[in-house]
Amino acid sequence: MSNIMEINNRKTFAIISHPDAGKTTLTEKLLLFSGAIKIAGAVKSNKIKKAAASDFLEIEKQRGISVATSVLSFNYNDHKINLLDTPGHKDFAEDTYRTLTAVDSVILVIDCVKGVEEQTEKLMQVCRMRNTPVMIFINKLDREGKDPVELLDELESKLSIKVRPLTYPLGMGYQFRGVYNIYKNSFDFYSVNKTKIEDDVVVFEGLQDKGLDDKFGTDAQKLRHDVELIDGIYENFSIEEYLNGNLAPVFFGSAINNFGVKELLDTFIEIAPSPTNREITNGTVKPVDKNFSGFVFKIHSNLDPKHRDRIAFLRVCSGKFERNKFYLHVRLNRQLKFANPASFMAQSKSLLEEAFPGDVIGLYDSGIFNIGDTLTEGEGFMFKGIPRFSPEVFRIVRNTDPFKSKQMEKGIQHLTDEGLAQLFVQNYGNKKVVGVVGELQFDVLKYRLLNEYGASIDFVTMPAYKAFWLKYENKNDIQDLLNIRSHSLYNDKNGNLVFIADTDFSLKMAMDKNPNVKFLSSIEHNDQTILMGDVA
Repeated sequence: MSNIMEINNRKTFAIISHPDAGKTTLTEKLLLFSGAIKIAGAVKSNKIKKAAASDFLEIEKQRGISVATSVLSFNYNDHKINLLDTPGHKDFAEDTYRTLTAVDSVILVIDCVKGVEEQTEKLMQVCRMRNTPVMIFINKLDREGKDPVELLDELESKLSIKVRPLTYPLGMGYQFRGVYNIYKNSFDFYSVNKTKIEDDVVVFEGLQDKGLDDKFGTDAQKLRHDVELIDGIYENFSIEEYLNGNLAPVFFGSAINNFGVKELLDTFIEIAPSPTNREITNGTVKPVDKNFSGFVFKIHSNLDPKHRDRIAFLRVCSGKFERNKFYLHVRLNRQLKFANPASFMAQSKSLLEEAFPGDVIGLYDSGIFNIGDTLTEGEGFMFKGIPRFSPEVFRIVRNTDPFKSKQMEKGIQHLTDEGLAQLFVQNYGNKKVVGVVGELQFDVLKYRLLNEYGASIDFVTMPAYKAFWLKYENKNDIQDLLNIRSHSLYNDKNGNLVFIADTDFSLKMAMDKNPNVKFLSSIEHNDQTILMGDVA
């Protein structure tokens, strides 16, 4: 098969949502329909004892939430699917933001009971910034929720995107009877089934099929009226508008009951984009370009706790990746080859010989990769657009077991390399400060340090407002900071100078007294323009 055919057969996307909207459940059901798993797990269930495939960390199983992005590669209808199941909780939003740089499209899951929630709006803003194509799955139709038209209006107003329903429900909650597939002109009758796929779905041919009246009585006429209303309100669906990120097709269903999932998956395969162009430091890389290139967007330590491995996840952007072939690590200017590149299904992995644009591959990492690193066949460019944001909560790390200092140092380094938290050091590393987006990250960090590295720590509260990377031309620009405010200066993991303001007032004072310094609240992971500082 030619490279172009391989590219066209690939779909790489992320599933995003507010917590508890059903994102990981939908992921499980997509795997079920593809045949990648035989029985679906559950995120929270007293009856279904099998854990969700994408939630494989012990803390994820215990808490019933996703705390890290899972990479799942599988086949469906002659297509290679690379699915990234992201954390929904706002405390792990930065992991989700990084993941969105590695995908070509997104499926957004909405809870029909709660509608558009705060985290949904924030995630959608990131998609809108990149004009990422978005499909919307309105979930939990088996529960009593908001009126479908009300939900559609809410999507447009809160997410700032035009929508076009491609399926529409008949009833909701106890009255939920099924969905009419506007795109395919058929009706699927709802049946309850939580774990396996059954072939007992009733299909009607179009709204005028008299079988609808026989099955649903007066409800059939209501469905006809609602669909006519939808067709009158919303413009015809345009694949081009969807691919440009201006229009989001909407599907209704119940992921826990496997309902509406196949319609979503089949339409996704039909219209979702294949691998797209990527911006680099000196132009654009196209998937059809001959030479291989790719970038690291995720690092995960101890994916297999028995082997203490560290995996760098790389998105292939152009050319063809081949096992045991030398590639240039651009940041280190070093040639590397990889004997055991892997394709992943969450925690499970399999050796691969080659990979094509759109594929996500795992590379065994001895500590040489950072998030944002680029591999090429010799070219010196780097990929752009992988964000790093200022944390909002800060704690001082206190080692509670001096005999495990080495384990603590190693664990902190590895877990902050992953992006689980950000590390800032002072006094040549003696004082360590961890910065996160939300409090839950501290719990995960403490749990993983103890269970994966045997290190016991506590966190000491630190009064802090926000962290800012400092960009300046020469040392004279930061004399005031060095002389008067050195207690607020730290180095990040890359040696960049960081100012951690304890209040908004102290930040304004520092900015007024250092007019030639830029205080940056976000940078790119591979940003080489930030000057290195060294703070005693």
